[in-house]
Amino acid sequence: MSGSMSELPRNIPVSTDVPGVRWLRSSYSTGANNCVETARPPAGPGAGLLAVRDSKNPAGPALLFSPGSWTAFTARLGRG
Repeated sequence: MSGSMSELPRNIPVSTDVPGVRWLRSSYSTGANNCVETARPPAGPGAGLLAVRDSKNPAGPALLFSPGSWTAFTARLGRG
């Protein structure tokens, strides 16, 4: 992926508007809607990025991360 992160889209205003996306949750989720959901938009403004949204607000916005940024973020969380 070329260009700087500032050139990439940073969010999707209405996550339910992204066609062809299957939102996933962690297998550790209890179903209480207090977690995040992730998806990989196949086309449009988020293509090639990872979309992350709040499960309590599925029609709300989704943040977009490069796969490498998301991996680094979750690895850091795991280290405390």
